[in-house]
Amino acid sequence: MPNKSRTRKHTHPAMSPLLRALTFSRAAREPITQAMLLQCYVGLDAFRRGHGSRELFATLGRQLLVAEELCLIGYHPDEITDIQEALAAMMHIDATRKEDGVWLMGDVEHAWLCVAFEVFSRQLSVASLDSIAKAETRMVEGLLKAERTPAIVEASA
Repeated sequence: MPNKSRTRKHTHPAMSPLLRALTFSRAAREPITQAMLLQCYVGLDAFRRGHGSRELFATLGRQLLVAEELCLIGYHPDEITDIQEALAAMMHIDATRKEDGVWLMGDVEHAWLCVAFEVFSRQLSVASLDSIAKAETRMVEGLLKAERTPAIVEASA
């Protein structure tokens, strides 16, 4: 009968030391966060000029949902209301598009989105890549859950 060892093998961390260092490095984080903010401001400008689209709408919405998740994780949690107001403004933009057939935003919606993206900018300047990834994951999980919920409600009716 083979003799089984009772000692545990040393497990390696899921992340290499180099990757872990990069995760918390400002130099590695900055290009990612700047790209996220650039997407926000390009979309905002396009909408303001009357060149909005479904894709830009989705991009802005996703970034706002990431900002909301960052608030829930603990990055500027006291400003979650500003993010939620911007999300409400996005719903108003969508409702207007359904009525008029044009992707546009008014002054009020523009103001709320500017405030929210300023909060998002401050969040991204202090959040680690790990926290940003966690917020993005939670955002995607929330979208998937919301997508499945109506089907479950309809199936049980």
